[in-house]
Amino acid sequence: MLETFRNAWKIPELRRRLLFTLAMLIIFRFGAHVPVPFLSAEAMQAFLGNGGMDLFSLFDVFTGGAFSQATVMALGVSPYINASIIIQLLTVAIPALERMSKEGVEGRKKLNKITRYLGIALAFIQGAGLYVTLLNMGRQGANSIQAIASPEGIPAALVFFVIVFTFTAGTAIIVWLGELITEKGIGNGVSLMIFAGIVSRIPTAIYSVYNNYLAGGFSVKGILIVALILAIAIVAIGFVVLFSEAERRIPIQYAKRVVGRKMYGGQSTNIPIKVAAGGVMPIIFASSIMAFPATIVRLISGGNMPTSGIGAALLGCLSAGYNGAPWWTSIVYAVLYFVLIIFFTYFYSTIQFNPIEIANNVKKSGGFIPGIRPGRPTSDYIKKTTSRLNLIGSIFLGIIAVLPVIVGALFNMRGLQIGGTSLLIVEGVALEAVRQIESQMVMRHYKGFLE
Repeated sequence: MLETFRNAWKIPELRRRLLFTLAMLIIFRFGAHVPVPFLSAEAMQAFLGNGGMDLFSLFDVFTGGAFSQATVMALGVSPYINASIIIQLLTVAIPALERMSKEGVEGRKKLNKITRYLGIALAFIQGAGLYVTLLNMGRQGANSIQAIASPEGIPAALVFFVIVFTFTAGTAIIVWLGELITEKGIGNGVSLMIFAGIVSRIPTAIYSVYNNYLAGGFSVKGILIVALILAIAIVAIGFVVLFSEAERRIPIQYAKRVVGRKMYGGQSTNIPIKVAAGGVMPIIFASSIMAFPATIVRLISGGNMPTSGIGAALLGCLSAGYNGAPWWTSIVYAVLYFVLIIFFTYFYSTIQFNPIEIANNVKKSGGFIPGIRPGRPTSDYIKKTTSRLNLIGSIFLGIIAVLPVIVGALFNMRGLQIGGTSLLIVEGVALEAVRQIESQMVMRHYKGFLE
């Protein structure tokens, strides 16, 4: 492995791309420590301090703690990702967008431009909503924390626009840096931004484990618990890599045909269908739906969440790790989360994968699946195969997503509830970057990472 890295480093173009990517990620992490004017970091931490996994907790994880520290990059790339999902879903529903998506490179450029503008608009809306919530948080109760400081002589409207436009500008900068990485660096830029944010939280997670079990001295019980957590993490990583790369290959045979004096066809190929074709998207959809009620309550209450009674129990069923909720709410949350992941796996597959279109393309090319008639029987066979793979893939995604919830409940560790999502994102981004480096290495006749 070290020899491979040394060979990669010897390629001038690849070395420039790696250094450029690293430089952009450093700029991103630097921006994650630049504070927003007139906004209190202590108030943001108190805003997130009631426990539970709502959308704001997702923001904090994906931004590497920038949200809880009230910095310029607080909203991260979440508005841009939401815009991408919206455009992706509208492409199926709106014929104009569907035609645009089929126009090749120029059509994709137009869709990307629309996505960027929509992402900036969503960042402004989210920033404005967060401002109003934090402002209400400072007004509720005598002991409440003053989240927004308006110095004398500065109009409240100016404070509003400074804070909201700073949030919006932070998202715009991240998207711009991500596009620069995609164009001049290695891997998908926006994905690498999320990757950097998640990885930056690893030292905090390690310190949390140490502080919970080893800070008071090295005991046998503490060492065993830490070893068990590490073993579960290693098994989960191996499980994710195995299933993420697993695929079912449907064989395709092309009939021979004579054109003039030349014979074409007679070749065999396959249609690769991944077991986890939806990737992390079903988990993101499911976690967003589960986090929505707690997010609304947090916005309405200005961060003053119920910590006991029926309200805490209900929020505990929809938000794992919620403070004051009974222990059984984590089980209810895990079951609901698991069912939603299965549903959204099939939903996302239906949107992204069209068996009828694939069957028609195979038929037009003179191909067929051995033992299956072209046309409707081929599409039914592909649909049946995809449905079975979706069941396996959804169960895999559900286990990966629910496992951190169970571990967090057993060992009383907060912050693990979206560990499965983070693991899938980190694994997917890392493998994609490795594949790009691999392709560069293969073109130059070097042994690559995946051999």
